[in-house]
Amino acid sequence: MLPLRDNIPSRRYPIVTWLLILVNLVAFVWELSLGPALGDAFLVYGIVPVRYTVPEVARLFTWPEQLMPFLTSMFLHGGWTHLLGNLWTLWVFGDNVEDRLGHWRYLWFYLAGGVAAALLHIHTNALSTVPTIGASGAIAAVMGAYFRLYPHARVEMVIPPFFLGPYFVVPAVVFLGWWFILQFFNGTLSLLSNPEAAGGIAWWAHIGGFVFGALLCSVIKVKRFYRRHYEDEDMPW
Repeated sequence: MLPLRDNIPSRRYPIVTWLLILVNLVAFVWELSLGPALGDAFLVYGIVPVRYTVPEVARLFTWPEQLMPFLTSMFLHGGWTHLLGNLWTLWVFGDNVEDRLGHWRYLWFYLAGGVAAALLHIHTNALSTVPTIGASGAIAAVMGAYFRLYPHARVEMVIPPFFLGPYFVVPAVVFLGWWFILQFFNGTLSLLSNPEAAGGIAWWAHIGGFVFGALLCSVIKVKRFYRRHYEDEDMPW
């Protein structure tokens, strides 16, 4: 499922969301410049679970080298499709969450969501030697926050590969709830795979980020805006 837009306009310019998009784009250009060395960069800057779970491997790294991937991994991507899918989803949901949290709290929330996602991925793929990269864990936290803060918003979506339609408009709680169910289902299946070869899509990172975002926005104080946008009859859809 690919979200196209929602019907909740942001009330302030989403400068942090734009900044995050820009940093991801710059990082991807840097990746393209590495050529054959890209694989080595993923090993250094990505999350490799055995670096944290196997003492014989962990002792080969200093603590700054161990902490660094928790930040750097969420700004790296494996290809254009991976990058653009993540950044588009961030744009659809991030501006509204930034509205409610405020710029600085939103930035820290985003980074903390990425760390929470990485921690659950390490826990559920403890013996994996495959580096995990991507902003999807942090973006899942944004989606979890949106699920909590804007459950009645309407989301226009399309189901790939049918990008020309049909298009569907569903409540945000339906779109995000179904998305979470898919992550949980696939994540559960992934636990049955070879633990040393676990890679590809980091399902449990998505789950961890989403739950983190939804729970945190349930306990912290967020700005209360008028909710008239939910029932805006002037919206064309």
